Amino acid sequence: MKAVLTVIGKDKVGIIANVSNLLFEKNANILDINQTIMNDFFTMVMLVELSNINISLKELNETLNEKGKILKVLIKMQHEDVFNSMHLL
Repeated sequence: MKAVLTVIGKDKVGIIANVSNLLFEKNANILDINQTIMNDFFTMVMLVELSNINISLKELNETLNEKGKILKVLIKMQHEDVFNSMHLL
């Protein structure tokens, strides 16, 4: 199972490290990552494999939301199927 994870917020040191470390701790695998800085805003999109996570999807979402609050960024995760269906032409 795959998900698309987005992170948006004011740029600061440690965003990528914190998010990727959290995913590592939960046994999620980052398949692809794209990040950029636009003016002072940090944006990142990750494709993440969730088949082997060691917590529920709900708990992972809650943990990501809490990490976002700590980092003062918005972190959202969508199942790949939901993301794909939202972006069909």
